[in-house]
Amino acid sequence: MRILGLSAFYHDSAAALLEDGLIVAAAQEERFSRVKHDAAFPRAAAAWCLTQARGPVDAVVYYEKPLLKFERILATTLAVAPRGFRAFAAAMPSWLHEKLWLPGLIEDELRQLGCARPPVYFSSHHEAHAASAFFPSPFARAAILTLDGVGEWTTTALGRGTGNQLELLRELRFPHSLGLLYSAFTHHCGFRVNSGEYKLMGLAPYGEPRFVDPILHHLLDLRDDGSFRLDLDYFGYLHGQTMTNARFAALFGAPPRAPDAPITQLHCDLARSIQDVTEEIVLRLARTLHRETGEENLCLAGGVALNCVANARLLREGPFRQIWVPPASGDAGGALGAALAFHHLHERAPRRSDQVHDTMRGSFLGPSYSDSEIATALREHGLPAEPLPPSALNNRIAERLDAGDVVGFFQGRAEFGPRALGARSILADARSPEMQRRLNLKIKFRESFRPFAPIVLAERAAEYFDLPAPSPYMLFTAPLAAAQRLPVTTASTWEARLSALRSTLPAITHVDFSARVQTVDHATNPALHAVLSAFATRTGCPVLVNTSFNVRGEPPVCHPREAIAGFLATDMDCLALGPFWIEKRTLPPHLVHSTTPERTFAPD
Repeated sequence: MRILGLSAFYHDSAAALLEDGLIVAAAQEERFSRVKHDAAFPRAAAAWCLTQARGPVDAVVYYEKPLLKFERILATTLAVAPRGFRAFAAAMPSWLHEKLWLPGLIEDELRQLGCARPPVYFSSHHEAHAASAFFPSPFARAAILTLDGVGEWTTTALGRGTGNQLELLRELRFPHSLGLLYSAFTHHCGFRVNSGEYKLMGLAPYGEPRFVDPILHHLLDLRDDGSFRLDLDYFGYLHGQTMTNARFAALFGAPPRAPDAPITQLHCDLARSIQDVTEEIVLRLARTLHRETGEENLCLAGGVALNCVANARLLREGPFRQIWVPPASGDAGGALGAALAFHHLHERAPRRSDQVHDTMRGSFLGPSYSDSEIATALREHGLPAEPLPPSALNNRIAERLDAGDVVGFFQGRAEFGPRALGARSILADARSPEMQRRLNLKIKFRESFRPFAPIVLAERAAEYFDLPAPSPYMLFTAPLAAAQRLPVTTASTWEARLSALRSTLPAITHVDFSARVQTVDHATNPALHAVLSAFATRTGCPVLVNTSFNVRGEPPVCHPREAIAGFLATDMDCLALGPFWIEKRTLPPHLVHSTTPERTFAPD
């Protein structure tokens, strides 16, 4: 049985394909459209997924129930009338033209893709999140916690999964939302909502939690069980199109930061304060869930589950023995969760009894390209490239990384989810004191405070990080091991703290000695494991910088031509494109400057 799951019309639209319960393909629309966080119907992603099917699709499942969501919008508008009319008027065009007519729209879109008319079904939003967390997990049974901005009505759900069944036991409902609370601070600190939350998380270690008490005393009433109610007089999302209002700004003594304005210590302290509050809420909810279910293992999903700092604290201090977070835990993963929910809950299909590892296949579920397709893209750009056998390519990469070069790494199937996991990555030497600044300013074109993530051979991770469990999807932070740390003099400003040398791996060490770790094992990720092994053989160090192969304002590259364009448009030194090796220093000048040197990049 083939099931196509879809998510669309909010952010990070995606499509996913199951065949007899196995995850065959999954991709976000942004990878094809090149529009970051693309919310449009995932036409290209669905078309690509259909090319991976071995026959016609039997069912299509959308990741939420649009009529129930529309009910929430109407009820909310009436509850705050007339102040909510602006938000209502802004939402109505997309509802009247698309969202209220989803069954017909989906059928029309699939017909244009040459797909027969399969029946269309709808999952609830948090059921899709829960399914994406539990069914691919390595657990036969587990507690489930989903947290995000809002689905139809639900903003947080506590549940349990057993075998091929799951149930949602308790919920928090809109407008009381941890995701929206965090996004309010994202907006106030000058970052884009539904895109910049990870920036706020990265800024938090530069601050002090001096606003925790005002948040707890004024913005929300937090209970011992983790439930809470927001004081909506401080927020604008019920009445208009902004997250916060003047009362919120007055509480913290400053208006919202303009996106191009300087970051000050105030913004660092706000980021730290809301991060601490978020972690406390997640811990209380987890303790309640553990107490009520008695389960030893926990599955997390929803946009808040991308907060790897909160995940790590929950792993360290929470009551659960193991925690599993899917690599696409936000709305993109809802497409996969909707398909899985239908397969197991509607069709009552069993899970595999021998499932001891997760079934996400390393999250390498997107498109791949043959050597001939890559060679064609290189010829179209006039780039001379040297094909190398795998061992020679790995040694060449290790040699150039050791010499301080930055290498674009494009291999195999693209990742599903927001993280680069070694298929569409930029690699660099984590030992270099200058690498973090160089990557931020000359390759990624982004804010200098943002840290980079390390990849490490799984079998040697304990030498470098205090990590209690594997982290294959880069969804947990971990402190640097004591042996890798250097003494640091306390600096007076957050900018000065940014430039301090903290460890033997300065390019990946955050200001609080933490790192967002990806552990790489040979079975799941043989290509990246081989590169790390070659680098470790050459240098003794099994750690590299891994960041997504993109520049500011763009999604990660998908097609070889996008990798080539990114390589030429940045200060990247080398490119490993499938078996082909290109060094920029050997290219004729007219090829290097084939893109506009003064290229401007979209806002991030």
